[in-house]
Amino acid sequence: MFALLRTALPAFCLSLILPCSAQAAAGETPEAAAAPQPTAIERQPLAERSQEDALALGRQVPQAEQQMLQAGTDNFLALWKPANSGEPKGALIILAGAGETADWPKTVGPLRNKFPDVGWHSLSLSLPDLLVDNPQARVQTAPAPSQPVAQGQSAPAKATPDDANASVEKATAVENDGSENIASSQEPGLDDKADAERIFARLDAAVAYAQQHNARTIALLGNGSGAYWAARYLSERQPAQIQKLVMVSAQSPAQAEQSLDALAPALKVPTADFFYTSQAQARRAAELRLQASKRLKDNQYRQIGLTAMPGNNAAEQEQLFRRVRGWLSPESTD
Repeated sequence: MFALLRTALPAFCLSLILPCSAQAAAGETPEAAAAPQPTAIERQPLAERSQEDALALGRQVPQAEQQMLQAGTDNFLALWKPANSGEPKGALIILAGAGETADWPKTVGPLRNKFPDVGWHSLSLSLPDLLVDNPQARVQTAPAPSQPVAQGQSAPAKATPDDANASVEKATAVENDGSENIASSQEPGLDDKADAERIFARLDAAVAYAQQHNARTIALLGNGSGAYWAARYLSERQPAQIQKLVMVSAQSPAQAEQSLDALAPALKVPTADFFYTSQAQARRAAELRLQASKRLKDNQYRQIGLTAMPGNNAAEQEQLFRRVRGWLSPESTD
């Protein structure tokens, strides 16, 4: 009997020691092995800057002026002020430039507040964040593993290469190949087209909203790069509801698919191009647009020079308002 115990006892102890040794070799304690493994936390996408600006604007502008409009799958904030008249002359849709809000203190805000007093509805809106300006905003999906691990199985261990530097070079090469594939899959024109569709959808929604308020005339005004997108919208969509275009301090985005030189003079609607003559770069760009218009027959493009008034923003904005009003309503008198 004692001989049997002496034989069985070492085997029994060995059966208790081996599992603990295996867990220790794997770097785990029994408690860690039994504990549930944490799941990966999915990061929420960051809000667009234009959305954050709209939230801030919503806290500053009277609630009665705020309108949430639907553009495809996007909701966006527009600022609406009805005409202070029983017989409105029309509606002025104002598209702010990149980095500007729908109540920007230069051009956008002053015009949207002044035009209702002369019988015009005003509806101002901002641009969404543009992919052409922020390519990092693209969503990149990580490649799936080539051989998924079945449930209950451990991943096969990778053999350590004889040359450690070779493994680093291979890893770097794979990483570079992946980044090149991502970059090559993004054609430059895709971002531009995606931006255009989002902006055009906003303008479609703005036009539809203005039509609901008995506007005899709908005019579109673009400020800065908003002028480029407004001109391109009229060129590509050619909405019959918009009768006039106003461009103020027009600028083309850095990655613009088309130039304003060719775009603006060729539009089928009367177009007024307002620019400040004291700004050398703006003056040169305006000269190119004017030259392009002279090469076209029967165009409806006109240029109006403005005088900058440093230190007197109120007078400068009043000048702009009177000139734009005079062009939109030639019969009006100041």
